[in-house]
Amino acid sequence: MTHFIAFSDGRLEGGGLSLRCALGKGGVLPAAEKREGDGASPIGIWPIRRVWYRPDKGAAPETGIPVIALRPEDGWCDAPEDTHYNRWVPLPYPASHERLWREDSHYDLFAELGYNDDPPAPGRGSAIFLHVAGPRYQPTEGCVALAESDLRTVLKQIRAGSSMEIRA
Repeated sequence: MTHFIAFSDGRLEGGGLSLRCALGKGGVLPAAEKREGDGASPIGIWPIRRVWYRPDKGAAPETGIPVIALRPEDGWCDAPEDTHYNRWVPLPYPASHERLWREDSHYDLFAELGYNDDPPAPGRGSAIFLHVAGPRYQPTEGCVALAESDLRTVLKQIRAGSSMEIRA
C-alpha cells in the first residue's frame, strides 16, 4: 500500500513521485476545525476509498481499488442536516448536493478520500476528493487536485489500504 503526502506548498509526494498539486482555497486546517463550505483541506491521513471516472471523457484508470463509471444522475450530498450527508446520492435529490457530472473537467476522474465518512459528523465537511486540477492549479474547495496524467500515474499505485495525507 502506498502513502502519498499533499503538502500545503503545492506538492504531492509518495511512491517515488514528486508532483505539483492544488489544495483548498481556505488553506489547510486540522480536521477538528474543518467546517462545511470553508474551502479548507483537512490535515490528517485519509484512506483512499474508490475511484470515479466519466466514461465519455476517458478510459477507466488502472488502479487497485474499486472503480465506478459516473452517470449524469450522480450527486454528493453536502447538506449537514441530511441523513445522506457526505455520501453519494441519486439526482434529483431534495437536499443540497454537488453534481458529480460537471461541465468542467475536475471530476472527469477522482478518488474519494475517507474524510468524515465513518460515520459523517454533520457540518465537518464533505466531498473531499483527489481530482483533476484546473489549468492553472487554481485552489480547490478543500480537495487535492493533480494534472490528469499525474492523477492517473498516482492511481496506478493505489491499492487497498493506500492513504493520502494532507500536511501543513
